[in-house]
Amino acid sequence: MRNRAWLALVAWGLAGAALAVQPAPVDYSADEIMETAEMSVEGPAYYSGGKERREMLIEGMRQIMITRPDKKVMWTLMPEQRMYMEIKLGDAGAGQGDLSGYEVEQTTVGPEEVNGVMTTKSKIVMTGRKGDKMGGFWWTSNEGIVVKMDVIAIDKGSKARIKKELKNINVGSQDAALFEIPAGYEKMSMMNMLMGGGGEEPAGDESGSAGAEEQQAPADKKEKRGFGLKNIIDMVK
Repeated sequence: MRNRAWLALVAWGLAGAALAVQPAPVDYSADEIMETAEMSVEGPAYYSGGKERREMLIEGMRQIMITRPDKKVMWTLMPEQRMYMEIKLGDAGAGQGDLSGYEVEQTTVGPEEVNGVMTTKSKIVMTGRKGDKMGGFWWTSNEGIVVKMDVIAIDKGSKARIKKELKNINVGSQDAALFEIPAGYEKMSMMNMLMGGGGEEPAGDESGSAGAEEQQAPADKKEKRGFGLKNIIDMVK
């Protein structure tokens, strides 16, 4: 189950990178529900200038995911263990941090109310140079906040459906400390997290060890099932 929980977080990182095509121009906080084929979780979310923070319970353990496009990294924090893991956006398994090479087709469908917020529903298809693809719908408020998203992504044979929905949205400035790693946290490799959490790495060891370990993650992703190119075609018709 730990492997599936981590793969779900990676899928959400991919969804966050996709939203870089249309970043919200305002800061906000909200209650967020996110769902993949593996699991569904909910918790508070914070957004500021492209930075994102999501808090959730995974198998009874509190986890925090911070996405920093400005640093091209995604951090997963485990407060009880005072540990964190880092993935470079754009590395294998981390989604696409740079979307400049994507062809993006976006078409307005029309107005629709979502959780008491008036939004504009749009159809989107994103195609990368290496054949990776994402297609589906999202619903955007007048402030530019993506209130709801339902997309399917295909990348190197892996397929994932990602759903996101926001409730209780509060527009306003956010504390910069929400998007930083707290002092005293130790760095942990992806492989150790998948194996159950042993063998910490000292924080600040940026020596490329994560790169080799991250390359092993896609093998585990092959058990994802139930979504294919036909699903994308059906969704965006």
